[in-house]
Amino acid sequence: MAKQKIRVRYAPSPTGHLHIGNARTALFNYLFARHNKGTFVLRIEDTDQKRNVEGGSKSQMENLRWLGIDWDEGPDKGGDFGPYRQSERKDIYNKYIQQLLDEGKAYYSYKTEEELEEQREEQRAMGIAPHYTYEYEGLTADEIAQKQEEAKAKGLKPVVRIHIPEMETYSWEDIVKGHLSFESDTIGGDFVIQKRDGMPTYNFAVVVDDHLMEITHVLRGDDHVSNTPKQLAVYEALGWEPPKFGHMTLIINAETGKKLSKREEDKTVLQFIEQYRDLGYLPDAMFNFITLLGWSPVGENEIFTQRELIKQFDPARLSNSPAAFDRRKLEWINNQYIKKADRDTLLDLALNNLQEAGLVEKDPNPEKMEWVRQLVNIYSVQMSYTKQIVDLAKIFFDAPKDLSDEEIDEIRKDEARPVIEEFKKQIDLIPRFTSPQIMKAVQATRQETGIKGRRLFMPIRIATTRSMVGPGIGEAMELLGKEKVHEHLDLTLKQMSENGL
Repeated sequence: MAKQKIRVRYAPSPTGHLHIGNARTALFNYLFARHNKGTFVLRIEDTDQKRNVEGGSKSQMENLRWLGIDWDEGPDKGGDFGPYRQSERKDIYNKYIQQLLDEGKAYYSYKTEEELEEQREEQRAMGIAPHYTYEYEGLTADEIAQKQEEAKAKGLKPVVRIHIPEMETYSWEDIVKGHLSFESDTIGGDFVIQKRDGMPTYNFAVVVDDHLMEITHVLRGDDHVSNTPKQLAVYEALGWEPPKFGHMTLIINAETGKKLSKREEDKTVLQFIEQYRDLGYLPDAMFNFITLLGWSPVGENEIFTQRELIKQFDPARLSNSPAAFDRRKLEWINNQYIKKADRDTLLDLALNNLQEAGLVEKDPNPEKMEWVRQLVNIYSVQMSYTKQIVDLAKIFFDAPKDLSDEEIDEIRKDEARPVIEEFKKQIDLIPRFTSPQIMKAVQATRQETGIKGRRLFMPIRIATTRSMVGPGIGEAMELLGKEKVHEHLDLTLKQMSENGL
């Protein structure tokens, strides 16, 4: 018998932007499919009309593509197993709901939300886990029919519930967690498979879709473990073979140890892919970093191309331990990619950041564009993401900042004034105000004063850039321009005189 071709899916709800956790789910399924030369399906699960956000599915797809994830079948590509939006599959779900009703494996339930809540309150008061109890217990078929007719006459709309057998064990060999099992009396009783508005519930629709789309493996987050026994109950009721399940460990904030959840306010970690795009993170770096959240490669290397990750990906190396989202590690990985990135790509990202900050005009002339290119080049080694250039390059846009106590201590030294005054003379002697010529002026200052090393370079750096740190002195001064450098020198010498230095 030929080996079954692997088919996996990523099935987001269009409820907002692409969350880090959802991106990881998509990414692991994508890598698994590509590693095994299988099929990766994108399916939009939009049956919960109240939670759907306009443009939500478009945002999901745009951010997946930005990450470098593509799919073989989906709402935008079609395929042999469509439609790929659950809202377009209602007739399909109704067919199987009716089948279960006809077979007596499901039934109409008319209990109101108020009655259900009252039941739950009673159970809590008794110290029992809240669960649905069968509302037709002890009634004959005729009595059930009469009760339902009375409910209809009151104008009540029913839900459809599936019968959960007693003393049943739902178990599976989880790809990540190993053997898992749940007793049927722990899953909350007969659960709803069709809501009052006629739409199927998640745990029903996902089973029908995965079966009809011939999904072989389901890799998803740990928070879905409790859904799996309910889905196995649906598979059993319909007489279908379930796929293989794998539940990936939770992602936690490395700084707080708490679960990374889009429903919780956590200011220490940005949680949506779009936020990282806006900051100037590179898609390949994000792809690399997210892959390491709960999956470990062979060896010690942490920087991989997408091709290398596809070749290496093995679900057996998915971790059982929570994956720590370490912001500093992400910044380090992105910095590695920035150092190797195409210069034009970096220029585009950083220019956009500078324009959003109001530091560069929207339509700069060629001369200004070349200036920005030089600015980006000198800071590329330092940047963890391109938006950092807004703060790193403040000396080129802001008025001269006040000197810190540490900087004042540096120029308080006896040889500082002679160095600064001589350098001011030397830059007026160079033919062009370029980095190589500026460095010649620095060397000429050394020859004239006999001062070298830190005692030479630090006073010059502080006097010209008004900071002890920054890019190379020559590059920084070239970008500042001769006029601004002179302005800074004069300001520093004036402040020294005022302070008796």
